[in-house]
Amino acid sequence: MEQRYSLEQLQQSRNVHDIKGLDTLRKAAVSGDKNALEEAAKQFEGIFVRMMLKSMRDAQDVLADEDSPFNSEQVKFYRDMHDQQMATDISGSGALGLADLIVKQLGQNVEGYTPASLLRNDGNLSSINRQRIQSTADAQTQVLGPDTQLGQKLPAFDNAGEFVESLLPHAQAIGAQIGLDGRALLAQAALETGWGQKMIHLPSGQNSHNLFGIKASKGWQGDKALINTLEYRDGLAKSEKAPFRSYSSFADSMQDYVDFVRDNPRYAEAMKQTDDPKGYFNTLQQAGYATDPAYADKILKLMDSELFQRGAGLSAHNQGETIVATQAILRQAGTGDE
Repeated sequence: MEQRYSLEQLQQSRNVHDIKGLDTLRKAAVSGDKNALEEAAKQFEGIFVRMMLKSMRDAQDVLADEDSPFNSEQVKFYRDMHDQQMATDISGSGALGLADLIVKQLGQNVEGYTPASLLRNDGNLSSINRQRIQSTADAQTQVLGPDTQLGQKLPAFDNAGEFVESLLPHAQAIGAQIGLDGRALLAQAALETGWGQKMIHLPSGQNSHNLFGIKASKGWQGDKALINTLEYRDGLAKSEKAPFRSYSSFADSMQDYVDFVRDNPRYAEAMKQTDDPKGYFNTLQQAGYATDPAYADKILKLMDSELFQRGAGLSAHNQGETIVATQAILRQAGTGDE
């Protein structure tokens, strides 16, 4: 025969020293007694109120006068007892309403509230994340087409010296088309690719030769590689998937960059300052070329590095020192880094 407990018996469990009362509440909960749920909800609300009162008291104690007679351990003892009783009275009166919400949420037949058993399943964050990722992938498939396999970033040069030595002649010749120092052009490429150590490659393993992190818009007719990239949204770094242009050579990449900034009206002001790398990159950043708020400063620091000041003919030891000195800059790159 199912045992029923009176409300008075359940309320005895509010006395933390009454072990029998707590056991009565436990048995009532196991039997599915509705009153047990209501009493447990009130006790939870009481615990919540006590935690708030304790936090307030702790903050007050920090500023309290140590010599005050009201700051003794005896006063604190009785004060805590008072707070505990006050929390119990508040929860029992239903003033906050938290207990009522708990009863409705944990109950099975309350109209307008989803049972907690269902919420526990739907509240699985891993499941939600998987659904979000899949939805994003489906949307990308519709926009980019079925070939959405991610590319990767791989080294294209043995070291920074080889990167500068191989590309500086092309940078000088192509940069001259817009009056931009080839070292400045190559410093931007060094930031975007980590001295050529993080070159975007297609899923097939083919090098995209993309030196400047130019994305493939809808109007781009050439090959493209979908990769993870780091973007800044409202000042916060966020990893995103984006398609990037692919070229047949590094010279083609540089030429496309020059054409891209020269023909785009949003970079018109930057084109007026190509004789001043600092002014050029600051204006380029302000026009929205990169989302990293420190993009221009990072390029200028790389341009002033020893590799560009003394040329590519540094010893392997000096190259290593230069790379170590600029690692902090490259780790914070706004585009081209995962």
